[in-house]
Amino acid sequence: MKSILLDYELLLGSASPRRHELLYLMNLPYRVVKLHVDESYPPELVRQEIPEYLSRKKALAYFKNLHPNEILITADTIVWHKDHPLEKPRKREEAIEMLRELSCQWHQVYTGVTLSHPKLQTTFSVCTDVFFEQLNDEEIEFYVDDYKPFDKAGSYGMQEWLGIVKVREIKGSYTNVVGLPTAELYKNLKQFIALIRKLEDEEAE
Repeated sequence: MKSILLDYELLLGSASPRRHELLYLMNLPYRVVKLHVDESYPPELVRQEIPEYLSRKKALAYFKNLHPNEILITADTIVWHKDHPLEKPRKREEAIEMLRELSCQWHQVYTGVTLSHPKLQTTFSVCTDVFFEQLNDEEIEFYVDDYKPFDKAGSYGMQEWLGIVKVREIKGSYTNVVGLPTAELYKNLKQFIALIRKLEDEEAE
């Protein structure tokens, strides 16, 4: 993979340590860029439309700074349950209520990813189904108080205590739930770079 990135520098527009780690584990060299984005979205959006919209919004915040040898990755993840999104909790009580809602239930995790280059942009999304065992109040309060999941959609991290001991089953990509669908990113990034090279070759003719 590094060989096809020789002509390009990969940028990650995310402050998420989970996304940093996953991209590092993909063995891809990258540089983090800071984005300041209002993460609001139109209320009519549902399911994957929300993270796809937000990943494009994040890309737009940096797009004018992109150089011809740079490719920007932006992403957003939401939890969807019973026809509504569960976003990042604003306070302890909200986190506790979210986790009570997810107890003994299937829910969906959607991540939208946008790849951007000055000549091209593409967006894709991945959905994973997740099922929690029953969560009692003692377990929920322990997790919220000890792990403080206020930066996580749905109030939990798949790779943390609650995900390790209480997620009974998942259908789909594990890394998608963590915050970045790495297999889909790998495939789409290769296709994206091939398209950029084709565009550049056509312009050079």
